Formats: sequence, structure tokens, C-alpha cells
Amino acid sequence: MHKPVIGVTPLYDRARDSYWMLPGYFQALEQAGAVPVMLPLSDDEAALSRLIETLDGFLMAGGPDVDPLYYGAEEIPSVNEICPERDAAEMTLLRLLWDADKPVFGICRGLQMMNVLRGGTLYQDLPTERPSDVEHRMKAPYDRAVHTVRIFKDSPLYRLFSADTVGVNSSHHQAIQTLAPDFVPMAIAPDGLTEAICAQKKRFWWAVQWHPERLWSKDENNRKLFQAFVNAAR
Repeated sequence: MHKPVIGVTPLYDRARDSYWMLPGYFQALEQAGAVPVMLPLSDDEAALSRLIETLDGFLMAGGPDVDPLYYGAEEIPSVNEICPERDAAEMTLLRLLWDADKPVFGICRGLQMMNVLRGGTLYQDLPTERPSDVEHRMKAPYDRAVHTVRIFKDSPLYRLFSADTVGVNSSHHQAIQTLAPDFVPMAIAPDGLTEAICAQKKRFWWAVQWHPERLWSKDENNRKLFQAFVNAAR
């Protein structure tokens, strides 16, 4: 059976001047039958277009805060370190992927970038802008659930999980404030924050706010997420 090749956005360590990768992303894709490769950190449209022609799907990994300039907001003091290189590269890549209708799966920051690309906005810092009793920034270990999400019964995620409530991990302090009009919500946290989205007019543009790359080895639903993405890429 054809193994789709999936491009994964790199993580960037400024202090070490290096690109790197958490193994969970690659391992989850490999167990779902894909061949993962790490992408360059580039906003060169010609280079990215060549990659889009070559690869079968793209995973937008977690990472630092999204620069508020991309959604027309003024940065507040509690924004963590941003990475201009990743913002520029991923915005260019996502814009090209939208036009090409290639399968895309976003995780945490990936969900936020996808929402911003299509005109949505973000809470820059949940504890100050939208306080909640729900634990959105958990402490290690990360391979466990800290809150539930409610899955909408008319969503593709419900058809995948056959469940209306699942437990998830959580490690974020930014989140969707205004959902972009091209997306619909698939799941929400108990405090109403959007936890999963999809673009109905695209072949596969899904994203989740939690971290399935840390849960897949213990949880069947999170394995199903990666499998659905890999099947779409295949």
C-alpha cells in the first residue's frame, strides 16, 4: 500500500540556532502508515510550491505564540516569545496549501495559525483575557487527560470517534477568540473555548487545540485522528 509522505513544520530553537522535532509527531504518523519528513523553515513561495507538489499532506506542529500583527491586534505584555521565522514560513505555506487543497492537520499552534490565515482572531493570553477554571496549561506528564471536550454530533470528528465527550491533554495559553468564517467548530471545552475545527469545503483541513502527538500511544481516539489524516493524504 502506498505510504503517503507528510511534511511536518519544524520547531526552532533560537538559543541553539537549530531546527528540531519532537518524536511524537513522527511516531504517530509512522504508526498510521505515513513517511514523515521535516520541512525547511522558509517563506520562499517557489520552494514551498515545489514541496506542495511533491508531498501528500502537511502537519502544522505546536510551538510559540502567533504574532498578533497577523490578526490586526496590538501585542499585550503577557505574550510569550514569538518566532517571526515560523510565522512567515507557515503563513506562506498555509496560503499555498489552501489554494492547492492539500490535506492539512493542525495541532495547537497549528490550529491557531490556520484560524488566523482565514481571518480569525486569538486570545493572546487566556489567564488574563479569558479566565477559566478549566486547566488549559497543564504540568507534566503530558500523556494524560486534564479536561474533557464536547464533540458536536454533526461534525466529522463525531463520526470518527463515535463519542460526544472525550478527555484531552492541554498545554496552551492562546486560543481561538473569533473563528474564521471558513471553519466550523467540531469540539469545545467545558468553558466554551474552541478545541477542534475543520474547513468543510476542503478535502481535509482539520485542527485540534490539544496535543494528540503526546496521547496517541495510549488513546485510540488520538490514533484515529492521525489515521484519518494519513488516509486523506493517501
